[in-house]
Parts: sequence; structure tokens; C-alpha cells
Amino acid sequence: MDNTIHFAHANSFPAPIYRQLHGVWQQAGYEVGFLPCSGHDPHYPVSDGWPQLVDEMVSHMRARYSGPVHGVGHSLGGILLFLSAIRAPELFRSVVLLDSPLLSPQRAFGIWLAKRLGFIQNVTPGGTGTLKRRDNWASVASVYDYFARKAAFARWAPEVLHDYAELGTEDNGQGGRRLLFRPQVEHDIYGTLPHHYWQLRGQLQVPMHYVAGEGSDVTRPSDLAFMQKHFGASIHWHPGSHLFPMEQPQASAAFVLNLLQPG
Repeated sequence: MDNTIHFAHANSFPAPIYRQLHGVWQQAGYEVGFLPCSGHDPHYPVSDGWPQLVDEMVSHMRARYSGPVHGVGHSLGGILLFLSAIRAPELFRSVVLLDSPLLSPQRAFGIWLAKRLGFIQNVTPGGTGTLKRRDNWASVASVYDYFARKAAFARWAPEVLHDYAELGTEDNGQGGRRLLFRPQVEHDIYGTLPHHYWQLRGQLQVPMHYVAGEGSDVTRPSDLAFMQKHFGASIHWHPGSHLFPMEQPQASAAFVLNLLQPG
């Protein structure tokens, strides 16, 4: 299934909100599949290092596809696809990680220590604020207006923000909207970041591309060198922050296409 992309989303951002990227890939002749919201099925709970989330991804892909596909994942999604490709390489033709926190042993030790000492939420984007985030609005339009005023969303392409307001929320049972990706799940995912990458050295059997955001602080040179040496990663750079797929959806999608269709 060389013309199929399985996409995996970042933490707190459901896969449907990446509709702009998916559309570019579909126009190029690819079938695009995805798991809408990782971590929300009680049969696959969030736990340390995300093993059940990998189980969920592998199970979904086995049921969805009849042959190996290209895995493309943003942040959390890239790590889940990376771990899934090690677990079940027969499901993948390649993996493309978009600014995912695949850390060197030194930095991963820091994550382990933060979890061990109980301050992991102080060093992740989630923190305690995740559970205090606003979660109810009167309408899709009010969701858009609310996030359009937030500095964290100022660089997003307007069409992606519209998709987030519509596809990243659901009916709250009272005629309004609430976040589709539940804040407690987001919080739990941040608090259980994997720290065992060093144990997986040499185990990836499929081609891997890593695309780092030029303005992102997710990875450092030591992380990129670790990926290259132990997983054969091809390293690339894309303008923008950690959320460059939301900021430049068309360019990001085209960039991925070039990686899947070299030359």
C-alpha cells in the first residue's frame, strides 16, 4: 500500500483537525487514514511510556490496512508510530516524525528523574494548567473567537483554526461545544513521556525521516545525532515552531510528500 498514509496526531489535537494536510495528500493520490483520538479508549489506558497507546495504534492499523503503509506523525503521534514500527515493522513502509520528542539518553534520563521525583508536569507543555483550561463554549464560532485571541494560536493558519474549532470539539450535551480531546487525557500523556529510547537502539527496521521545526525547542543536536546513529534517521528542517503543521499546513504537507516521493 505504497499510496497510503497513516497519520497520527499530537497530544491534545485530534487527527481530524489536520484536514488541510490530509487534503493535500489525498489530492496527490494517497489514501489517508488515522486514529481520531489516541488515549481515549478505556481498553488502552495511558500509562508510563505509552505501551497501551502503542497497542491501540498497532491494533487499529492491523484492522485498517491490508499491507504496509507510510506512517506520518506529529509530536506524540510520531513517537507512537516510531514505537509501533519497532513493535510491528511489517505494518510500515516508512515513518516520518514531525518534531516528535525522541530524546537522547541524557535528556531521557532527565524525563525519568522528573517522573521519579514527581515534577514531570513542571517540565512539560501540559502542567497543571491543562486541567484548568476552558472546556465549554456556546458554539463553534465562539470556540474559534476564543482561541483566535490566544497568543499560542496566533501563528496558526486561519483554516486550521477553523478546523480545530469545528472538528476539535464535540457537542457538550447542552447545545454547546466542548474539547474532543479531553484535558485529563492530555495531562496524563504529558506526565508519562517515554524515557526508554536508549533500550531500543538498532531495533528500527524501516526507513525513518525526522522533520524538526526550525523555531522549536523540542529536540537538541544530541537528540538528532542519537536518532541518526541508532535509528538511521534522515534529518530535515522545516520553518516554524513545534506546531509548524498548523502554521503552514500546505507547505508541511508538500514537504512530507517530497520525503515519500524522493526525486
